[in-house]
Amino acid sequence: MEFKDYYKIMGVDRDATQDDIKRAYRKLARKYHPDVSKEEDAEARFKEVGEAYAVLRDPEKRASYDELGANWKAGQDFKPPPNWDAGFEYSGGYGGDAGSASYSDFFESIFGGGFSRGPQRGGPERGGFRMRGEDHHAKVVIDLKDAYNGGTRTISLREPQVDENGHVVLRDKSLKVNIPKGVREGQRIRLSGQGSPGIGDGPAGDLYLEIAFDERGPYSVEGRDVYMKLPITPWEAALGGKVKAPTPTGPVDLTIPAGATNGRKLRLKGRGIPGKTPGDLYAVLQLTIPPADTDEAKALYREMEQKMPYNPRDKLGV
Repeated sequence: MEFKDYYKIMGVDRDATQDDIKRAYRKLARKYHPDVSKEEDAEARFKEVGEAYAVLRDPEKRASYDELGANWKAGQDFKPPPNWDAGFEYSGGYGGDAGSASYSDFFESIFGGGFSRGPQRGGPERGGFRMRGEDHHAKVVIDLKDAYNGGTRTISLREPQVDENGHVVLRDKSLKVNIPKGVREGQRIRLSGQGSPGIGDGPAGDLYLEIAFDERGPYSVEGRDVYMKLPITPWEAALGGKVKAPTPTGPVDLTIPAGATNGRKLRLKGRGIPGKTPGDLYAVLQLTIPPADTDEAKALYREMEQKMPYNPRDKLGV
């Protein structure tokens, strides 16, 4: 696959301002529009220009393209790095002729197939150029407790913006986000008007935050069910008894049945992530062995060896 130099296609320098890019697009779109152009390859060039403009007019796409394009040259065989598009999602926002272009395999390999191909809300209207801003997507990592209790979080994002000279720069942006009680991993929170600004009188796009849970700690999540690794001692497993178990809402007393085995799941009904039908919390027992790090501990192990002969490999025939 050949690398596409969108700046060369548009006839602008890599440090061109957004206004420069807009003017270049309008000029080329008029030149190659299939309804008016007499060029033999007008339709192909028109689609190519539309594709280039769809990337360069959007600060987020342009920043991503510039980062990748720094290591490629026009005509060079192109293969994006593994998982290049992980974390990047784009959708909608552009209407008009360029929005109806059929995007190339090169475009699809970078930005995926979710980019709109048809007329969108906020397209050009009679009396002025009007374009809705792009929607932005980001992932926000929250503590599992936030899913249980809800609350407000302040998040910081680095997003491409256009400076006073019309160049794309990365700037920090802080937003207050309301985390709803019962939010699930993978769920998206929409912040209206926090995406790219519109052009002309077009409205700004939206920001979509995808929820992910902090993976540090003893918990893992499947849907609304929560799994917790709970360490227990050999005597707690053998004899049973009550132990204190942590949960996202505070410690609880948990009864360990006598003869419990490593990996056994103990269910705490309704103590998973809240919802119309709340999930469950499962304590997954993890048998731990006390260290023989003192003379007294070593003596106790030797006594157990003598008084409790046990061969865990007996069923293996050895």
